[in-house]
Amino acid sequence: MTIKKLLLALIICWSFNYALKSQTSKPASYNLIIVETSDIHGSVFNFDFINQRESFGSLSKVQTLLNQLRKDNSVILLDNGDILQGQPSVYYYNYENTKDHHLISKVYNYMNYDAATMGNHDIEAGHAVYDKVVKESNFPWMAANAINTSDGKPYFNPYTIILRDGIKIAVLGLITPGIPKWLPEELWSGIEFDDMVESAKEWLSYIMENEKPDLMVGLFHSGFDYTYGNVTYDTYLNENASKIVAEQVPGFDIIFVGHDHRTWNEKVKSIDGSEVLVMGPTSSGRQVAKAKIHFQQNADGTYNKSVTGEIVDMKPYKPDSLFNATFQNEFNEVKEFVSRKVGDFTKTADSHDALYGPSEFIDLINEVQLEIAEAEISFAAPLSFGSVIKEGPVYVSDMFKLYRFENFLYTMKLSGKEIDNYLEYSFGNWYNTMQSPDDNLLQFNVDSSGKPVYSEKYKSYSLKNNFYNFDVASGIKYTVDISKNMGDMVEIISMTNGDAFYMDSIYHVAINSYRGNGGGGHLEQGAGIEKDEIKSRIIKSTEQDLRFYLMKWIEEKGSITPEPKNEWRVIPQEWWQKAKERDKQLLNKN
Repeated sequence: MTIKKLLLALIICWSFNYALKSQTSKPASYNLIIVETSDIHGSVFNFDFINQRESFGSLSKVQTLLNQLRKDNSVILLDNGDILQGQPSVYYYNYENTKDHHLISKVYNYMNYDAATMGNHDIEAGHAVYDKVVKESNFPWMAANAINTSDGKPYFNPYTIILRDGIKIAVLGLITPGIPKWLPEELWSGIEFDDMVESAKEWLSYIMENEKPDLMVGLFHSGFDYTYGNVTYDTYLNENASKIVAEQVPGFDIIFVGHDHRTWNEKVKSIDGSEVLVMGPTSSGRQVAKAKIHFQQNADGTYNKSVTGEIVDMKPYKPDSLFNATFQNEFNEVKEFVSRKVGDFTKTADSHDALYGPSEFIDLINEVQLEIAEAEISFAAPLSFGSVIKEGPVYVSDMFKLYRFENFLYTMKLSGKEIDNYLEYSFGNWYNTMQSPDDNLLQFNVDSSGKPVYSEKYKSYSLKNNFYNFDVASGIKYTVDISKNMGDMVEIISMTNGDAFYMDSIYHVAINSYRGNGGGGHLEQGAGIEKDEIKSRIIKSTEQDLRFYLMKWIEEKGSITPEPKNEWRVIPQEWWQKAKERDKQLLNKN
């Protein structure tokens, strides 16, 4: 060996040993900050492309916070999923500009994310989108319980190890397992979703034995309230199992949650008596979760850890100017996309009206669904609380008000009896059984005396069930009697054209893919269709999302006048009129 080669070998050997020593030597004490974003839903820029105004939260604001924290602290940045759906910024890069690097992979690489967990709305974008984003990212995307059916291994990374000055941090990612109930199989083909508690037990044991981390972090795209959706603590494949994991799987120091768009920052006691901090921010970049960890080394080399949490409101922060300059071209592309005129509305349509009874907003969606699906009957619900499309020119941005999610449209076979039961289920979870006109029309969360509860934390009254499950039908005439009990409220009179409606006849029904895959329970719990049978009822599906067809439909018509079809009514009318005005006042305080 020549002297030159020998020196080179010694340098390489020394560099390797130095790097190994630097990673394995551990400080006596250490401070670490972990920042979690979650449910950003496309809020990259500090601009709401749907409503054409400045927004309260954004990743551009988060960047300002990160710049401040990274000056004097060791910081780990994590995202907890649901970024690929929401604002037109992600829709545009999901389906319109698919040649360039996706906006999210570019932005997340720029912000130096250390890891992210997939969310259900990321899966909703489809394989072509999320597989592309994963490939383009400089960090791992995780979901230990999303299993590749071809080999039985996780489709995404199950966990990742992050090193900070000799401190070893393990991050385990889990995704809500409810996806097969909400999304068409083509979007998650080749993947099975396992129970979160079972997966957490398996992977935590593996990580502790093989990685021996100094800090164990959970990054779960799943909510905190395990009773959501009228399920229980013991429900298998619970959609929101984060708190259950915290209690049943000891070993986590911190669990970051998401999915439910609620703010969480509290300690949960595990079955072994230890405590784990559970944190999560609300949606759209309006908050981040910030955990501070102080490590103090023991004589045996292990650490005592002090863990505290803070939810940081992004409203006071200004967008980072360098961030904005870096992605100015992308911003301009999206702005041009949403500014394209689609048609004209000769009358304003407001989704808020749909919470109380018949509305032109939902009737318009049902009208389009009936035509596209070539169906006899259509079901639709309000997907946003207060979307308004004003009289005048209608733009691409307005399509995100008209239809919030990237659902496909199905044509399904349902019997008349199943349609009737479906509606009974919808209205039974929506309207109260009123004893007098002084009762509430809507089902609110109530106190022990039955009065609606005002939440000081969220400054609002809240409904017992989600308004996006308040389905109404078009194509039939019917009444809803609010003086009767669930199961006996709805009376179907006839088809809209006057033809008879038969309980034993089979009808072609237009229904969105969320509902058509079992979302909300209308088909299974309401119509009484066995879970395994639901898929066989689908006759056909659109190839693209419903918003795309709504946009094309309006373009073809040119000018639209949203009008109520008056196909259904609520009785007794005088009770309904008084109660809905009273309930409007409660919800308008939100």
